[in-house]
Amino acid sequence: MHKAIPAPISGGLILSYKCSAQCRHCIYACSQKWDANWISEDNLYTILNKLSGRIISDPKGPNSVGLNTGLHFTGGEPFLNFDLLCKASELATKLKIPSTFVETNCFWAIDDKTTKEKLKTLKAKGLKGIMISVNPFYLEYVPFERTDRVIRISLDIFGQNVMVYQLEYYRRFKRLGLNDKISLERYLQFESQKHLLNNVEFFPSGRAVYRLKNILQQYYPLRPAKNFFNEKCLTPFLRNWHNHFDNYGNYIPGFCAGISLGDARRLDTLLDEGLDTERYPVLKFLIDEDIKGLYNFAKERGFIDPKEGFFSKCHLCLEIRKYLCFNYDYKELQPKQFYLNLLEDEVN
Repeated sequence: MHKAIPAPISGGLILSYKCSAQCRHCIYACSQKWDANWISEDNLYTILNKLSGRIISDPKGPNSVGLNTGLHFTGGEPFLNFDLLCKASELATKLKIPSTFVETNCFWAIDDKTTKEKLKTLKAKGLKGIMISVNPFYLEYVPFERTDRVIRISLDIFGQNVMVYQLEYYRRFKRLGLNDKISLERYLQFESQKHLLNNVEFFPSGRAVYRLKNILQQYYPLRPAKNFFNEKCLTPFLRNWHNHFDNYGNYIPGFCAGISLGDARRLDTLLDEGLDTERYPVLKFLIDEDIKGLYNFAKERGFIDPKEGFFSKCHLCLEIRKYLCFNYDYKELQPKQFYLNLLEDEVN
């Protein structure tokens, strides 16, 4: 049976999962340890060409940007390969893809001159804006003065097309007078665990379920699998907005790292023919029977619930998929290095 996949109208292109940081909250388990495997120029062009004409602009117009509109370049950390980021911006402009922006942790902003040059170059290549990541987990790797620098200079270059994600953390850091890197443990001397995730968006999935256990318990009590069977996903599994396309060609639904709907380089065929769910059982159960179906499928194949339970539906789904990835060969569980990195996080 074939299931229709919504045609993407916005999303992010992951240039590589390699990152300058190894944040404890990272949904995609990015780190310095990943093989870079930067997207090739051929695949970059192919995927952007497939997205051209599908990505719609921000409601304010093609020269404006928004978190869930247009197309953004992300990672990992895209500024680790600035030449490739410039090429991506240039190609997207030639292909008339609207509302493009880059997502960054600002590690590279060592001084005003370098920062201004890079941002001006990207704007000249056609990039419309920038999203600057700000939270206590990046703060362990990136001095806050670099983040502050990128925000200040970006406002001069991109104007209203500067997004600070998340603005609440930026305000907290400014109020505390932070400047350098600090550990999460040090930061929690200023702000209690109980209030760390208040008033901000947070996904209890990915690396967080292993590296932030003590903090997550303040917000998400551990519960057995059955408690999540009738719970909705944080964002719809199949949707047309804010999906991702990675350097391996995977079409990733939403923020569901480690799952591929198919080859983004064959996007036209994938959308025309739909998803052959008989070939991809993990996708079949998630689409047809949600997490309960996938859970029962995995139990039949030896999955054992951890005694302590799960923080969230995302956590449950992740544990099931990790088990299936290491014990069976399901092509939709990609890239495998995502699961290998999470295994290392769980052990450590």
